[in-house]
Amino acid sequence: MDIKRSYYEDIELFKSKTVLIWSVILFAVLLILPWFIAKTHFLGISVYLLNLIIIHCIVAIGLNILVGYTGQISLGHAGFFAIGAFTTVMFVSKMGLPLFVALPLGAFISAGAGFILGLPSLRLEGPYLAIATMGFGMAVTTIIKHMEFFGGRMGLQAPKLYFFGTPMKDIHFYYVICAVGVVLTIAAIKLFKTKVGRAFIAIRDSDVAAETMGVNLNYYKTLSFAVSAFYTGVAGGLYAFILGFINPEGFHIIMSITFLAMVVIGGVGSILGSIAGAILMTYLDVKLQAIQDIPGIGALLVSFTEQYMSMGGISNVAIIVYGLIMVLIILFEPLGIFGLWIRTKKYWKTYPF
Repeated sequence: MDIKRSYYEDIELFKSKTVLIWSVILFAVLLILPWFIAKTHFLGISVYLLNLIIIHCIVAIGLNILVGYTGQISLGHAGFFAIGAFTTVMFVSKMGLPLFVALPLGAFISAGAGFILGLPSLRLEGPYLAIATMGFGMAVTTIIKHMEFFGGRMGLQAPKLYFFGTPMKDIHFYYVICAVGVVLTIAAIKLFKTKVGRAFIAIRDSDVAAETMGVNLNYYKTLSFAVSAFYTGVAGGLYAFILGFINPEGFHIIMSITFLAMVVIGGVGSILGSIAGAILMTYLDVKLQAIQDIPGIGALLVSFTEQYMSMGGISNVAIIVYGLIMVLIILFEPLGIFGLWIRTKKYWKTYPF
């Protein structure tokens, strides 16, 4: 029986030599991955799409801290995403701060907004909290679009960043985004080995029982919103620079719903599930926009939409397929991709029995 003898064993980074070896292999793959993708375009993936996937992984992990581990709900994370994006760009362009300083500053502002949004969670839950957070997300984009300081409806142009005197390209941004993503992922995993993480989980399981055991509900509920918003603010700041131009219209309610779908499809209450859900949903979202280019099926769909739908019907087909995939995953595997992974592990461990 594997008995832990000290608290250090609970929080150590590499629990065994096997974990250490696989971690080294993973880091090596992450280092060479953009060069491999740039040369082969494996599965039609570009370095830009790779960057977008990692950014969405950060958002999904942050949202899962709130939804999966604390039991709260949010449909307003596009608002935190926008706050992180616009404030980071402003810190770099107006104040001349380097990205590694502007990024955490923008994230802390987003966390402050998350703390304020967390206050209604002290009295609201379920669909009422969902509506409150959705209203927040809509209010943020409306306020930004009416402020000339943030570029108004026209949005902001992200300033060019330089790497040893040359403008940074997608492959340079990849290493910055990947480093941030790895650090935040490890931080999220270790968070739930601490007093704060265990308090989040206790609130999710039963807030009444947690309060009886001495957990301060007011503090930890608002803190979970702040931590989740911090992750999303970091992702928003990175998103602004890989996109190059940000407009408040781009941070809409559908973006918030997509973020939540990444968590649910990947697996609620699982860091690995958050990453898997973000990878799948981001890849499908981008690739289904060009559904007409899929060999065989694409031509058939174009013919169908021309005959039975409006001229712009082909773009709606992508949304229909996207939604259908989400429904099928939830129907046949309620625990999401992480649940499928658990089943697969159990199957191989018990084979042939």
